[in-house]
Amino acid sequence: MPDPLQFKAIDELEFTAQRKVVPVVGVVADIQPRIAEAYRALGLSDDGGAPSQPATTTASERNAETRQLVAELAGDNTGGLAEERPIEQSDNTLVRLVKSMIIEAFHQRASDIHIEPYPGREKVVIRFRVDGELRPYLEVPSNYRNALVARIKVMCDLDISERRKPQDGKIHFRRFGGLPIELRVTTIPTADGLEDVVMRILHSTEALPLEGLLLSASNLAAIERVLSRPHGLLLCVGPTGSGKTTTLHAALKRLNTPNRKIWTAEDPVEITQRGLRQIQVNPKIGWTFANALRALLRADPDVIMVGEIRDAETAEMAVEALLTGHFVMSTLHTNSAAETIMRLRDLGVDPFSFADSLQAILAQRLVRRLCPMCVRHDPIPRERLQEIIQDYQAQLPPQHPLRDANALERDWRQHFSRDGELCLGHAPGCSECGHTGYRGRMALHELLVTSPALRHLVQTGASSATLLAQAIHDGMRTLRQDGIEKALMGLTTLAEVRAASSL
Repeated sequence: MPDPLQFKAIDELEFTAQRKVVPVVGVVADIQPRIAEAYRALGLSDDGGAPSQPATTTASERNAETRQLVAELAGDNTGGLAEERPIEQSDNTLVRLVKSMIIEAFHQRASDIHIEPYPGREKVVIRFRVDGELRPYLEVPSNYRNALVARIKVMCDLDISERRKPQDGKIHFRRFGGLPIELRVTTIPTADGLEDVVMRILHSTEALPLEGLLLSASNLAAIERVLSRPHGLLLCVGPTGSGKTTTLHAALKRLNTPNRKIWTAEDPVEITQRGLRQIQVNPKIGWTFANALRALLRADPDVIMVGEIRDAETAEMAVEALLTGHFVMSTLHTNSAAETIMRLRDLGVDPFSFADSLQAILAQRLVRRLCPMCVRHDPIPRERLQEIIQDYQAQLPPQHPLRDANALERDWRQHFSRDGELCLGHAPGCSECGHTGYRGRMALHELLVTSPALRHLVQTGASSATLLAQAIHDGMRTLRQDGIEKALMGLTTLAEVRAASSL
């Protein structure tokens, strides 16, 4: 420091670092460049937080920089297996590589980054999950695998010496790269004493409007009717990563008015909205969904959103909130809307307690969406159309009006025809979609809205097949049927629909 008599600054440093600080006199002209050099060694610019990479950098420039960084690492590679590189804060190349990898994943719209070390001399494989599919991104020299994992652990404050058990952490990337994102990091011990790392990118995004979910007109109208009711239960179900939280936040956005008090309990809080009071649960300290829901019932709520019903205790508290006149939203991991009722029954929920309060169950799956820049629409041959009609009718009960193939075709032509022809879309690929033909994802929906007949079946313990038949009779479209209609609209392909749904 230029003035070693700045005792207040020294005291603050000692308090912050919990170390004894020994001042050494230096020249101001020398100190500033050294500070900038220290920040650059950590992958930061001299302001301590802004990215050293311009925001206008193109994809080709980013790829060229990444290849150069890997080449620098390969140049330092001695090839010996015993030469495992330790983590060094001064290893600027590795630090910049990790930062560049995260920035590139963000620009490629990746949801997850997978870092997969292999034993021996095999390179470390890095893959991105884009639109639900893993794509190879990069390979790093094998003797940097421990240093690469250790660098990521340093970024999320994990124990770099613990390699025998999994760890969880979070990276606030604004500190390192300037992008407004967070990454949820999980390390998993694998064979031969290695560790895999999976980083999920949590975008700080706003909630979508209901209209942005691409619900069919009938499903959108039904959801709006459900949300207009003063109390009840709305469940959104599906596998992990099917967009359930996005859907619930879209519904909350519709309900988020100044005259309502809305509480949410989530793990983690990924989407934020002004006006919501959002709780981050932490099971490690006993702050579970059930305990949070129990506390929220004493906090004068109008609407409660529970991130997930995982156990019987949470289900019991959700039903108690229903019976006290609140509107409750939550998610479950089930395959279909009808099976959700069976799942609640397995959790020990009394069917008489929730049958009257259950308003709707929305099951959904994500499929890849055709690239809007290169999509083409081709008329469907007659034989192919008959096959699609049979596929659609497979889940209809015998007396359903759409069992008539001619009536179904007339209905499709009325709603989905292009210049009088029914068409299917395909995309050959372009630079916008990485020559895959797909860009982004969309949801297929299956909306079960309760009716008096369905409530009676719930109370009498009917099977899921009986519940499904009654729901279809009441107007529900299954995931497969909703997907076929969206394929006829040219939004996705039949292959994607059939891969995501079952008969």
